[in-house]
Amino acid sequence: MKKNKDVYGVSSWYMTLADYTFPTTFVKLRESEVQLIADGKTEGDEVDSILSRLNNAQKSFSGSSVVFADIVAPTDTDRFRDRKGAVSSAKMAWDNLIDSKKVREAASEKLFEYICVRPFRNMTRAREFRLYIHDGELKLMSQYWLVRKYERLQGRKDIYWEKARNLVDEIAWLLPSDNIVLDIYFTSKEEILLIDFNKWDEPTKPLLAKSWDLDWETVHGIKIIE
Repeated sequence: MKKNKDVYGVSSWYMTLADYTFPTTFVKLRESEVQLIADGKTEGDEVDSILSRLNNAQKSFSGSSVVFADIVAPTDTDRFRDRKGAVSSAKMAWDNLIDSKKVREAASEKLFEYICVRPFRNMTRAREFRLYIHDGELKLMSQYWLVRKYERLQGRKDIYWEKARNLVDEIAWLLPSDNIVLDIYFTSKEEILLIDFNKWDEPTKPLLAKSWDLDWETVHGIKIIE
C-alpha cells in the first residue's frame, strides 16, 4: 500500500531494537482506514472499528498512553503539546491524529499503515537528545529541546556523550541505515531509550548542529545551550 516504504517507521525497526525502546503495540489499518485520517473523519462504522482495535491496544498498558502514526507523531497539535502526548482513551487518541496536519498529510500520501501505542512516560525535557550517526558512528549529539538552558546538563554532558557513544557502538550493526538521526531519552537511572529514527539531512532539523553543511567525517561531540 505504501508509496514510500522507508526505514524510519517504528514498525520497520521495532522487532530488531525492541530491547532498547519503549514497549509498543501496533494497530494495522486498511488503506480505506488510512484515508479516513486523511479525510479527517471522526464518526462512522469504520472509525468505530478502529477505535475498538485501538482500545484493545491501549489495554496493553496501564494508565495513559501515547498514540501516533508509524512515521509521524501529532506533535503539531495543542493537545499533544499540552499533555506531552498523553491520551486516556481511543477517541482522544483518534481525535489527536485527525487534528494533526502532519499526520493527515502523511495519510493522504499513504506513507504509513500502522498506528503505534506506547505507555505514557512523563519525560524530562533536559534528558532528550538527538544523535547524528554517520557511517555507523556517532558524530554529533544535540540537546533536543532548545526552549531554554538546562543548568544540570553542563555537569552531565560528558557522561551523556559517553553513554550515547557506547550505545551507538553496540547497536550500529542493527541500525536500518549507516547515516541516520536518532532521538533518545535518558531515564533517571541514565539508561537510554530510543524514541524514533529520522531521515539524514532535511527535513530533519539540525538543532544545535545549526546546519547540515558540516564535515561529517569529524566527531563534533555534544552540543548544549551554553
